[in-house]
Amino acid sequence: MASEEVLKAVFPFLDSVDLASCMGVCTQWKDIASDDFFWKCLCAKRWPSICKRPNPSTLTYYNLYKTFHKRQHHRTLLPLRISFDDLEFFIDIWAENTLLFSEVVPGSVLQAGFKIPASGGCNVLKFQLEGSKYKMTFPVEHRFTIPSGQNQNVSVSVMVGRKDSNKVARIVTKSTVDCIVVTKSMFGYIDRSLHRAMGFDYLDISPCYPFVSRIRAWISLLFMEDKNEDLMDVFAIQMNFCDVANSKEEVLWLLDMLDWK
Repeated sequence: MASEEVLKAVFPFLDSVDLASCMGVCTQWKDIASDDFFWKCLCAKRWPSICKRPNPSTLTYYNLYKTFHKRQHHRTLLPLRISFDDLEFFIDIWAENTLLFSEVVPGSVLQAGFKIPASGGCNVLKFQLEGSKYKMTFPVEHRFTIPSGQNQNVSVSVMVGRKDSNKVARIVTKSTVDCIVVTKSMFGYIDRSLHRAMGFDYLDISPCYPFVSRIRAWISLLFMEDKNEDLMDVFAIQMNFCDVANSKEEVLWLLDMLDWK
């Protein structure tokens, strides 16, 4: 039996990985392994119904299998329509009715962040600042303290504006004040071992994306222990959307999807 006939007899018994590997052996093996009949057999095992059509929509069964045999977890994003230079964030923090912090933070500053923890910072803080997930962190120039007692309410409000279109967006729909990104989000998660107090609220997504909902924006206050155990010395503020966005490009796309007014 000629070698070509042997290969044609063996190849139908191979799985997709082995058959694809055979295509890299030599020109003869590639030509034989590229025969669409073999790939139709593999497609018939996974999607028998689609093989009932005379021709696949992808022109060849090889392309059909290569395209759909494995879910693509990393997709190429379309070109961005906004940048951090177009954005500015308005952040206010209260303890009860006392305003503790109020600042306008340019998007470029929030994007750059910082990697050096405050003097006396522990390894846990360094890990938070240097982690692989994309978190927007900026230092608090005039540090402040917040109460850690259970009877104290500390809340945050973040507004975002677009300088390119003079539009604003909000994250929560329950707010009665326009252009709120995170409205009076309570810091219900205080973890002294991680040196952060966290709060979240849900993004208000544009009606253009009706099937996108319940995406959380997380706001964290990074703090050092104060000599007074009832106080936390805040040295940085961090914002992230790590539930769904873990890169600068993904964060910008997410912000672009907000309900801008």
